Amino acid sequence: MPNKNDSSNAARHNARHYALQAMYQWQMTDASISDIENEFLQLHVEKKIDLEYFKELIHGIPENQEDIDNTIKPFLSRSMRDLDPVELAVLRLATYELKKRPDIPYRVIINEALELTKKFGSVEGYKFVNGVIDKIAKQLRVTEINMR
Repeated sequence: MPNKNDSSNAARHNARHYALQAMYQWQMTDASISDIENEFLQLHVEKKIDLEYFKELIHGIPENQEDIDNTIKPFLSRSMRDLDPVELAVLRLATYELKKRPDIPYRVIINEALELTKKFGSVEGYKFVNGVIDKIAKQLRVTEINMR
């Protein structure tokens, strides 16, 4: 018998999945977050999704973009404009979670970022994302990492 946690984990995973797609669309089109949100809600309303978390991500990432990008930049080997758009969206999503959601273990955030990159990014993109997110986690989650 599946437990409630499995269901909520799947809903949270789906929220990240659709938030990544929404962030990609926002980066590529400059459409308003409200328009993107409405479009995603119409298309995916029947799917199992943590709607509250989806909304937090798609609004929180743009609202905190400057801070998020400033956190990412020191760990890049190239400029942000040279990043693959999917990898940039994943980095922003994971960095947002590392900064704003201490209730989510850093290992979960890294694992989700890698899964999303493998699904939507370039063939080897997950290696790059893993390296950057790992360094950001070591900076932002020192206490959590040292407790392992």
